Amino acid sequence: MLKFFYNGIKDNGGKLQLASYSDDSYRRERDGVITIYARHYRSFSAGIRAAFTVENNTEIQSDYFEQDRIRVAPTHPLYPEVLQACEAKKIHDQKRWAKRQPAEVQA
Repeated sequence: MLKFFYNGIKDNGGKLQLASYSDDSYRRERDGVITIYARHYRSFSAGIRAAFTVENNTEIQSDYFEQDRIRVAPTHPLYPEVLQACEAKKIHDQKRWAKRQPAEVQA
């Protein structure tokens, strides 16, 4: 069983596998598709690979390295959970950036 968090995925209650989410909203041809990226060049577990199609075009001979990525379409059965995690990441990022903004000076 997969559980999605704003910063990763747990597979059967195991250790959190760090991941990042992108809703690809800037690409019109991929309306609604969410991309999940593995972080720190680590591969997703077998449980995650069983639930999704994982892409990685790493080419070791030419020193080209990619992170695992998963594209989740709205038709995928786990899409609602992935969407919820993606939204949670957006909220988390907004809070982080708000803390970095200088306090407004009131005159």
